[in-house]
Parts: sequence; C-alpha cells; structure tokens
Amino acid sequence: MENEDLKIQRTVCARIPTGAGEFDLCLYTNNQDEKEHLALVKGDVEGKSAVLVRIHSECFTGDVLGSRRCDCGEQLNNALQMIALEDSGVIVYLRQEGRGIGLLEKLRAYNLQDQGLDTVDANLALGHAIDDRDYRMAVAILNDLGVQSVRLMTNNPAKITDLEQRGLKVDERIPLVPTVYADNYSYLLAKAQRMNHLINLDTLLSS
Repeated sequence: MENEDLKIQRTVCARIPTGAGEFDLCLYTNNQDEKEHLALVKGDVEGKSAVLVRIHSECFTGDVLGSRRCDCGEQLNNALQMIALEDSGVIVYLRQEGRGIGLLEKLRAYNLQDQGLDTVDANLALGHAIDDRDYRMAVAILNDLGVQSVRLMTNNPAKITDLEQRGLKVDERIPLVPTVYADNYSYLLAKAQRMNHLINLDTLLSS
C-alpha cells in the first residue's frame, strides 16, 4: 500500500464543545490503513497562512489516563488551550500509538523501561525503530483543510523536516515546555539526548 498514492476523505465533521471552547471534529478515512484519523479545527483556517497547528500522535495512556510516564497528554491539553486563546487553529490527531508501534508493544516497552532501559533502547529491544511515525496523513489532512502554512507546536525537529519534505511550509516552531516528574524524567532526558528533541536539558538536569 505504501507505493499507492494516498487518498483521504473527510467523512464527517461535528461540533464538539470542550473545556477549551468549541471545535469542529472531522473524521478522515483513507486508502492506506484502516485507521480513522482526526482533525480538531477551531475557526476558519481555509486559505490561511501561519495557522497554529499541533500534529499529535495518539497516546492512550497519556491522552486518556493522564499518565505521567510521558508528556503527551500535557502537550495535547496545552495545544487546545493555545488554539483557544487565538480562536483559530488545528490539532491533527494521528492514530500512530506509541511512536507507531501500537499500544500492545508500547506496554511491553514500558515493562522494559521499568527494568532499566530508556524509551529508545526499549523500542530497539523489541525489534522496532526508535520512531516509526510518518506524517503523510497529517499533510494530506492539512491540505484538505486548505491550510497554507503552519506555526507548529512541537519539540521534535524531525517532524518539521518531515512536513517540509512533503511540501508543507513551517513558518515557526512553537515550543511545548514539559512538566518534569519523577516518572517522566528519564523519558524526557532520552528524548532530548538521544532523539534530539528541543527540550531544555538544563531544566531537566536541575530537576
């Protein structure tokens, strides 16, 4: 399927009132996987440049349960609040759990982390890539919404590179500053030191 041209369809949109205000939630189907990817849209973004955007990969443990093993849920909530303040923006919610390895393998990786491996080595020990995500779907969704360029809320420079290689202009990176807990310290440190995420190491090392 990877060699087949990606085709997406905006199947339905519905109004979703949230604690951060009212959004439209749009569900997309596609010809590449059986997953239902989502776009949470606030305001009129069609034809607009420098749209505030978060491309968020699904994290059941962080997004739903509020797990402190990662900063995913905090990033999602912060993105919602920042978009609400501007009254315009998009969160693209991609179904690529666990940096693309799925929930089952992510939970197995958690067990390895509890035995002393970091988030990078745990993935490698299970035979996975360090990060198996890609952002073709996100670019296709933003194109469908008519977004011309983005101000991207991310700490991940590889995401910016991926988007720009796929033709999406990134005008600015908006950092997302994580809260450091005992349970996510080693995870954040590995992301900064081994995955080149733009997280302030001095903040981590002084925590």
